[in-house]
Amino acid sequence: MKGGFLLGLAWRSAWNRRFTLALTVCSIALSTFMLLGVERVRTDLRSSFSSAVSGTDLIVGARTGSTQLLLYAVFHVGAATNNIRWSSVEALEKLRGVAWVVPLSLGDSHRGFPVLGTTPAYFEHFRYGEQQPLQLREGQRFHDLYDVVIGAELAERLGYSLGQRITLAHGMGEVQIGGDHADKPFTITGILARTGTPVDRTAHISLEALQAIHVDWVVGAPLPGRRIGAEAARAMDLTPRSVTAALVGLHNRAAVFSVQRQVNGFGAEPLMSILPGVALDELWDVVGAGEQALLLMSGLVALVSMAGLMSVILAGLNERRRELAVLRTVGAGLRHVLALLALEGIVLTVAGIVTGIAALVVCVLALNPWLQASFGLTLHLGQTTPLQWLLLAGLLVAGWLASLLPGWRAYRLSLADGLSPKI
Repeated sequence: MKGGFLLGLAWRSAWNRRFTLALTVCSIALSTFMLLGVERVRTDLRSSFSSAVSGTDLIVGARTGSTQLLLYAVFHVGAATNNIRWSSVEALEKLRGVAWVVPLSLGDSHRGFPVLGTTPAYFEHFRYGEQQPLQLREGQRFHDLYDVVIGAELAERLGYSLGQRITLAHGMGEVQIGGDHADKPFTITGILARTGTPVDRTAHISLEALQAIHVDWVVGAPLPGRRIGAEAARAMDLTPRSVTAALVGLHNRAAVFSVQRQVNGFGAEPLMSILPGVALDELWDVVGAGEQALLLMSGLVALVSMAGLMSVILAGLNERRRELAVLRTVGAGLRHVLALLALEGIVLTVAGIVTGIAALVVCVLALNPWLQASFGLTLHLGQTTPLQWLLLAGLLVAGWLASLLPGWRAYRLSLADGLSPKI
């Protein structure tokens, strides 16, 4: 028997059972979609997560947990246990081996988006991804006291453009219980290019501006009966008293542990410094447990799909006993029967895998804009990982193996049983 004949026979037999087999193909497609989809999300999420900050040797803040310091300094999530004094920031700049220091001050927001007070050095030294610098999509950096530079996602979500005036609110999150700074509006002078990092969701102002909007506030609340206008605030001393954290770059990365010891032993106030890469790995160990569970669930779905394929072929044997018996009478041996059913199993598996990949491509293309806007995550279809190839090969092998047992059972069916009429 030639392969073309077996292929045609397998196709005609499968077509007669097309509705049952279609369910099996859908099951295999679902397992392919979940396995490859979870692996794609896991890979790109970790890549996006790890690229949130690069080129920074140390992050310095008040003593707290390394994960908490990383969360509010880089991801602008949570709150600092305490601020660090401005004099400590100036002392950091004078430490031996330190090339630059970028202070960061958080605590305010605009319609749920975080506001970051910093210096012009932030735009010069902050890096993300593969040492990529921040780029302005439109406009320029802040120069006037009440200038603000916003991230790409913030601009797109709220429909902002250059020249618009916005007001900031005291406190983080969607609901601000501390009031707003409506008497000191800001003008949008720049919109940053998209980075896929928390920068996209952030409004950037100068440290002096952050100090200006709080000159008539004490302990998180406005002073009753005392309002200092925007122009009056310009004439005041706006040197910051404290900041939330600081990014530190070194002349030589080999000195990172020496500088870290100096910071951790700082005498003026209790400080701690962390290595961003190490802290990111620690944080991923915490938040990355879910992706392992998802991968396990996808594997179970694939296992159920293969069991379904085997069940469909086994269940169909009773309907095909005469068909297989006739094949044996015309000379089909074990090799032919196994090849016929294995071919059918592999065709079903390939059809399911192709359908699953097509569904994944469509979903990724459709969801990428939303994922970018909501989470700063971009899925890359063209960057296939070794694990994805391994998963595809595993599905193919599993589909082939799932058809061998029914094939062996089909061969062992009695020829007489297959040809005799049922009573």
